[in-house]
Amino acid sequence: MKKIKHLVAVVLVMALAFTHSACSDWLEVYPQNNQVSDYYWSSKEEVEAMLNGCYHYLREMVTSQLIPLGELRAGQIFSRSGNTNLQEFRVKETDNISNWGPFYEVINVANGVISNAEKVLSRDDTYDKNRLNAHKAEAYFLRALSYFYLVRNWKDVPLVLFPYEDDSQDYHIAQSDEAEVIAQIKKDLLTALESGAAKEYYVKAWENKGRATKWAIYALLADVCLWSESYSDAEKYCNLILNSNSAYAPSFLATPSHSSWFSIFNPGNSNESILELQWSEEDEQLNDLPYLFDPSSSRRVYAYSKKMTELFVEEYTHTQQRMAEAVRTMYGGFYCNPPAAYLAAETGFVWKYFGSEVLTEKRTPEHYDPNFILYRTTEVILMKAEALIMQGPERYSEALELIDQVRRRSNLGSTEIDPLNTTELKLLECLLNERATELAGEAKAWYDMLRFGRRNDYQYKETFITARLLEFNKQASTSWFRSVLLDNNALFLPVWEQELENNPLLVQNSYYE
Repeated sequence: MKKIKHLVAVVLVMALAFTHSACSDWLEVYPQNNQVSDYYWSSKEEVEAMLNGCYHYLREMVTSQLIPLGELRAGQIFSRSGNTNLQEFRVKETDNISNWGPFYEVINVANGVISNAEKVLSRDDTYDKNRLNAHKAEAYFLRALSYFYLVRNWKDVPLVLFPYEDDSQDYHIAQSDEAEVIAQIKKDLLTALESGAAKEYYVKAWENKGRATKWAIYALLADVCLWSESYSDAEKYCNLILNSNSAYAPSFLATPSHSSWFSIFNPGNSNESILELQWSEEDEQLNDLPYLFDPSSSRRVYAYSKKMTELFVEEYTHTQQRMAEAVRTMYGGFYCNPPAAYLAAETGFVWKYFGSEVLTEKRTPEHYDPNFILYRTTEVILMKAEALIMQGPERYSEALELIDQVRRRSNLGSTEIDPLNTTELKLLECLLNERATELAGEAKAWYDMLRFGRRNDYQYKETFITARLLEFNKQASTSWFRSVLLDNNALFLPVWEQELENNPLLVQNSYYE
């Protein structure tokens, strides 16, 4: 695993300049040396600097990994240029998108904190056990999050639980199966909670939403439990957020208006947010998200698919007929001008990343600093609805009320589904469409399709993967998609060629052999 080994010199051992004075001090990474030293771990600032590195690498992955991996195969959003192999299910082991190295960058730094932060207790009198445990809780979360991305994209991956610190270590590690990785993810998250040191809040507003809190741990646990089909546990962790009496718990923004919905994304760090990766134009931190979705930009990459556009049109039309604001369509998750052009799939763009604080105006390049939300309360509500549906007909009514809660904020009214005269499949279809429009462009779509389709030994593969793929993803022929999907292993990525060359213990995904 050459990529991981490279981190010995570049990531784990970096001495980072760090203060508490500004957002940029936390978010920027400045390597100072390339020597491994036990004495690096001498102060609490150095521990926090290492955690800083994890968030830095996650930020670097948003446009290169997180959005492509979370969106393109689903077909709700498609790439007009660049890497089309991913959306066409033609990824090769030589494609950069199959490189899992960036996720292991985060893991290696997190491993460093977990393994070494305790040394600081005897070296820094201002460092105490509670702060140590808070730092380790954050590191456990970041390691778990990275492995969750890995297991959903590659399925079986090397499970590395120690930092690579010198050349004497063995870098050849075989893949662990998915079940073992999922078990470790859950163990990490529960370990993060057991000390009681995971923070409910940080003093600074951006830090409160920009660093992993107890609420982020609960959200990730709920997500992992849905993936592993542990539905009562998923419900439990959702409830720990939704039913909390803590003044610091995130909350659902229920007001049905453009401005309140859009405030989640601009200026961001809203009460609804649980965790989001941070940028700040005040600190000269800009990102590429607006460029990627702006139809007027020469750098534009992504557009909504025709079917996704139709979902937004349907929602827009419904709200207009009710003489209500189209909360998450026009100037929300979608925008085009004039409205009559809605059905031109490439006309609309993800306004949540591109809109300015003035609702009807676009951002200008000097303000290209939208945050990227990893979890927010609305998704937790929809995760709970999913967990309830999967627990049987006696919970359908509760699930529908949660879906309707989200719909009411968008001025859509109820689903008009009779809980006493419906099916699991119909409810899941309703829920998946709700997730599609509410979470558009937030890198959830492919994981949703895969999770819905593969549960119970691929019971709903035809409905939620094959049929939905053919409906949304028009980037390849029907015959090609059907031939690919005959093999469930095609739903996961190949191991990158360079990793195979450097680690003889790795085995290629059988679909790509």
